[in-house]
Amino acid sequence: MDMNNVNIEEIVKQVLAGMAGTAPAASASAAPAALAAAPAGAIPKTAHVAVLTEKEHFDIKEYPIPAIGDDDILVKVEGCGVCGTDAHEFKRDPFNLIPVALGHEGTGEIVAMGKNVKTDTAGKPVKIGDKVVTCMIFKDDPEITMFDLNKKNVGGADVYGLLPDDDIHLNGWFSDYIFIRGGEFGSTFFNVSDLDLDSRILIEPCAVLVHAVERAKTTGILRFNSRVVVQGCGPIGLICIAVLRTMGIENICAVDGNQQRLDFAKRMGATMSVNFMEHKGIEALSEAVKDQFGGHLADFAFQCTGSPVAHANIYKFIRNGGGLCELGFFINGGDATINPHFDICSKEITIVGSWVYTLRDYVTTFDFLKRANAIGLPMSELITDKYPLEEINEALKKNLAMTGLKIAVVNK
Repeated sequence: MDMNNVNIEEIVKQVLAGMAGTAPAASASAAPAALAAAPAGAIPKTAHVAVLTEKEHFDIKEYPIPAIGDDDILVKVEGCGVCGTDAHEFKRDPFNLIPVALGHEGTGEIVAMGKNVKTDTAGKPVKIGDKVVTCMIFKDDPEITMFDLNKKNVGGADVYGLLPDDDIHLNGWFSDYIFIRGGEFGSTFFNVSDLDLDSRILIEPCAVLVHAVERAKTTGILRFNSRVVVQGCGPIGLICIAVLRTMGIENICAVDGNQQRLDFAKRMGATMSVNFMEHKGIEALSEAVKDQFGGHLADFAFQCTGSPVAHANIYKFIRNGGGLCELGFFINGGDATINPHFDICSKEITIVGSWVYTLRDYVTTFDFLKRANAIGLPMSELITDKYPLEEINEALKKNLAMTGLKIAVVNK
């Protein structure tokens, strides 16, 4: 007790002396600790960024935080999901971006912003302390607006996390701070303070599926009582099932070769499942799907894998006059072999492709996540593994190993 009193008195003396300009010099041993301990809420002068410097290797680099312009925003990163695109870039650099700061499924808290920043892209007010996510960057395509609906998706636009490295450096969400540029740079961002961290990390991949289901609805075939096949139960397929379930569609058959993922698919809203590992050949597999629907083929199917064989197979699951949404090929996965007569023409299949999303889909996604949580879908359990920023190489390797579902980098 006496020692505590002595410490308190000494601290008070130092504070008072400092106010008078006569603070005693700190001891040599105390100086490093004093320099390292920034005041609560203070913005540091530098930020740590995970930079992919060569294939399959990130380096954690430290860069100065730029001055905040009148239209700019500085965000303290809380977490970011690992996307399949990140994994492709990590393994093969197909976009020829190295060196690059990756991470586009991120979210965090506004810690500084310019005087001109009043609202987000949807017109919602923003302030210091609000939680935000970024969408696409439209500096090269100013015609894309909130009200485009499905006239144009955001393919071809830029995105934080896939920008070429420049003198800003704080361009990706795999970092502890990200710099959102304002003005003519064309950034879009949304205030999502009413969502928890896990939900915010899932916004970007969920928007992909909200967009896909909206595309499917344009066929006029997808209805409440439709029999629906979802092929591929990775994160994309599982979220697809969740989106369908929140819309009231219950007659959903999940198809995958991993029983654990199929079991999780039922928790996400699928009412039945087929493990393709238990069936030899496409005819046996299509019969298994048909059996699940009581002797009927599917009215509609979602193809959520990047496998050309899977694409070729899925036509066999669909009835005459049915529909298909293909969304599994974000990058070139190779050619698929189909028979246009048997697979498309004679069955009069209606096909839509889906790729990324529109700005409106992003806003719809916020409501989807609230609805999914309200009806008890285990959305947060999609995130099976969380890594600190300094272990980002391990996080990407975990993603490539496909031994979890959604992998995320979460800051302490």
